[in-house]
Amino acid sequence: MKNEQHSVSIHFAITLIAAAERKGLDTRQLLHNAGLNEQLLKQPGLRITPEQLSRLTQEVWKAADDELICMGSRPSRQGVFALMAKHLVHCRKLRSVYHRFAQYYNLIADAFELNFSVDGELATLTLKLTDVDNDPDHTLREFLLLLLHRFPSWLIGQRITLERVTFDFPKPAHSEEHRLMFPGRVDYDQPICSFSFSKKLLDEPVVQTTSTLGGYLRTLPLEWFKRQAYYPVYTRRVLNYLEQASDLAQTGIEQVAEEAHMTSRNLRRKLSSEGTSFQELKDSVRRDAAIHYLSQPTLTIAQIARELGFSEPTAFTRAFKQWTGVSPSLYRQES
Repeated sequence: MKNEQHSVSIHFAITLIAAAERKGLDTRQLLHNAGLNEQLLKQPGLRITPEQLSRLTQEVWKAADDELICMGSRPSRQGVFALMAKHLVHCRKLRSVYHRFAQYYNLIADAFELNFSVDGELATLTLKLTDVDNDPDHTLREFLLLLLHRFPSWLIGQRITLERVTFDFPKPAHSEEHRLMFPGRVDYDQPICSFSFSKKLLDEPVVQTTSTLGGYLRTLPLEWFKRQAYYPVYTRRVLNYLEQASDLAQTGIEQVAEEAHMTSRNLRRKLSSEGTSFQELKDSVRRDAAIHYLSQPTLTIAQIARELGFSEPTAFTRAFKQWTGVSPSLYRQES
């Protein structure tokens, strides 16, 4: 395949459109501009590309002039994050980044409150919404924690490994997405939303500059929605191998195990301990690649089937329906 594609749950698009609808925005136009369709939102098990979710978020930002995607008690106008980012890029260390992050948003944003503290060996950032009724699907809380983790990680040029993430709502149906969004332990039904990491990271220097910041800001929010390397070690190794395989259909666990200098039996055991299997990972790579290819109108379904190693289009159609609940042709038509 020689590429890395992945997908995200359509749940986030559904909640974005629901919030936009509550604000009276033209949701059909928002979906059209993002390359999505109302029929897709009726399939909660479907997945979309990060690019589609990013475009939809951008459309909501512009239409509502609200970086809190219509889910805060009060809007935060477009440009607020960029203005803050231009200040944070001048911080010397991560410690200053989080202190200023909290100070800045607590000063200008009435919709939520941030608190940053260090206790023992852990640094903790907490998030509290002013009115949770405006965020009935919890998307704003997920979005803000994602932003508060990934932007500082980018500033210091390395992933901030999280020790614990807490949410103040019950475990949702899409909780599997949290394993991809946040590294570390995730607990639900907690008093507050937060994440904690080793205080040793607070002394990491900021390595980005005003020149690199411009390019970063132009990609947002896509950089926040792309898959990060937050998988357990052997799951990540297998995914890396599969995503770079020239012939995915013929790639078996024996080849991956040989590359990792272990037996296939040992690799199966390692993957099982991480809560997955080789076939599950292979199917997820093929599924995400299929979703990406179906968003390219120049590729026929027969070409996509061959690219993914299926002997015939009907075999690909059966597999895609098993993965997503709809046929490739219907998925393409509705997106």
